[in-house]
Amino acid sequence: MTTGTSSPSFHPVATRDIFAIAGPAMLANLTTPMLGIVATMAIGRLGDATLLGGVAMASVLFDCLFWLFGFLRMSTVAFTAQALGAGDKQELRALLPRGFIISGAIGGLLILLQIPIAAALLTAMGGSEGVTEAAHRYFTIRIWSAPLVLSNFVVVGWLVGRARASLALGVQIAINAINMAATLLFVLVLDMGIAGAALAAIVAEGCGFLLGLAIAWRLTGGTLTQPWAVLLARDKLKHVMAVNRDIMIRTAALIAAFLFFTAQGARAGDRTLAANAVLNNFLLISAFFLDGLANAAEQLCGRAHGARNRIGFTSAVRLVILWGFGFALVLSAIYATLGGALIDAMTASADIRMLARDFLWLVALAPVLGVFAFAYDGVFIGATWARDMRNLMVLSLLCFLTAWFLMRPWGNAGLWAALLVHYIARGGLQAMRYPALMRATFG
Repeated sequence: MTTGTSSPSFHPVATRDIFAIAGPAMLANLTTPMLGIVATMAIGRLGDATLLGGVAMASVLFDCLFWLFGFLRMSTVAFTAQALGAGDKQELRALLPRGFIISGAIGGLLILLQIPIAAALLTAMGGSEGVTEAAHRYFTIRIWSAPLVLSNFVVVGWLVGRARASLALGVQIAINAINMAATLLFVLVLDMGIAGAALAAIVAEGCGFLLGLAIAWRLTGGTLTQPWAVLLARDKLKHVMAVNRDIMIRTAALIAAFLFFTAQGARAGDRTLAANAVLNNFLLISAFFLDGLANAAEQLCGRAHGARNRIGFTSAVRLVILWGFGFALVLSAIYATLGGALIDAMTASADIRMLARDFLWLVALAPVLGVFAFAYDGVFIGATWARDMRNLMVLSLLCFLTAWFLMRPWGNAGLWAALLVHYIARGGLQAMRYPALMRATFG
């Protein structure tokens, strides 16, 4: 490394190390759905269905748009953990401002291109005139939060990479709590309507960014600034941009799979779309836990990679997979035994309840079949095996589309089965590639 500092000792990874990171990540994931609930409640109180539809449509667009740039969090976790493992203090300090340069540039570009972006996305959604108008109003305000949202990705990634997951959790909870409070204030008290809901997101992200900066300032002893020669070092920027590009393509392929799944459900009719929406909540709950473990893999594998610690790396992989199957088996058992009651709690429609139950057995398989997919995502990100992850995710997308095409005669059951094939392909392909990458990385 450039600093010449010696690498710190890296103790063998234990279960406590996994949950020191996975626990806060799981809690952060569990708080996120509250945003949608509060926004829906606040806008719903206005009594205008077009406003509620507009917020729902625009929120989905922002979820996908910002998810596409999730590489800012993932790559920052990996590079920070690797610098921590290698004892490279200069790079550890430089990663945060360097990330801000990239996130600020992308966020600014999104603001500059907001008109064509909004036109393309809203047209693709195909909502009614009133809903589209409301969504456009929300979009043109909330888009100004883009640099803040993306910079917060960097802050959270940097904190997790430094093994400060509890502080990252604090930042995320603060953003969500301020967002909920500001939404209620702006929409219901100040009567700002849909503009208030969008403004609340900007205020929350701004407060979260300031909190993150304050924490970073404290952790670095007030040395957030770095020489431009260090921040813009060509070899560092080239490597960062290559990894970010590959993770972005990987994420785009993943988003494409889920958007295709949603679109096919919509084409099957309103009842099928509603039943799939109910069942998607089961996938979301599974992701809360499995993604938390993937966060642990990102940090621990990244740190072991930086320290050139093969034993630490493999023990982290083993424990993340082991605990992944533990959580997955419990969730699958809950879905299989109590899934019907959970469906009844989520919808009052007898038709939708009956239809959702028809596909419940497929959804119950998803947690177990998704363990490798989530775990190896975290491993590949931590080790910055981004090119391989990109290629394998694109191949997994092709497997999904092929499976859907072959199973179209099965209708919605075939669609769900194809999604399970996607899970299997994601995890299975990465598991097969893993030994060769380990040999290339550790010798």
